[in-house]
Amino acid sequence: MTGDQTASLLYLALLGTVIAGYVLLAHRQSLGRAMRQMGLWALIFLGVIAAYGLWADIQGTVMPRQSVFAEQGRVEIPLAPDGHYHMTLGINGTPVRFVVDTGASDLVLSREDAARVGLAPEELAFIGAARTANGMVQTARVWLDEVKLGPLQDRHVPALVNGGEMTGSLLGMAYLNRFSEVSFGNGRMVLTR
Repeated sequence: MTGDQTASLLYLALLGTVIAGYVLLAHRQSLGRAMRQMGLWALIFLGVIAAYGLWADIQGTVMPRQSVFAEQGRVEIPLAPDGHYHMTLGINGTPVRFVVDTGASDLVLSREDAARVGLAPEELAFIGAARTANGMVQTARVWLDEVKLGPLQDRHVPALVNGGEMTGSLLGMAYLNRFSEVSFGNGRMVLTR
């Protein structure tokens, strides 16, 4: 265990001792009832800890993810709880998560994602401009060597790098138009090649 984990464990043990002491003192007249209540709270506390520790596994099982059906050239993306469609593409061998934005013309990388896929944002020429919900931003035109969606692969794909603040990357119509059909229904976006 690391020092932080040990400190957290000691803090939780101290907190549990204080709560148990309070319950015992407050209910010293009816000790059996106090013990039942403490047992119930202990089970609730352990359940919360277990759910927190297992959240990544639970989320992967309960929340659907994008599915690629290579034989059919079809990709299904579920609608996320935030009301958007999110896709993970391999850009130059690096997974990048995109928000699908049918209102955007281009595939747009944030500066952070551009750096992760091997582009050097500080060396790019931000001579283009784009109108966004946050106003005008400067952009740099780039060409991505490889864009993969499961086994589906595109080479030499044009994209933009956003010169402004951007929390994630956007997947616009320039990439979606590479599919013969894009449909929405029943909480899914289906792309067909």
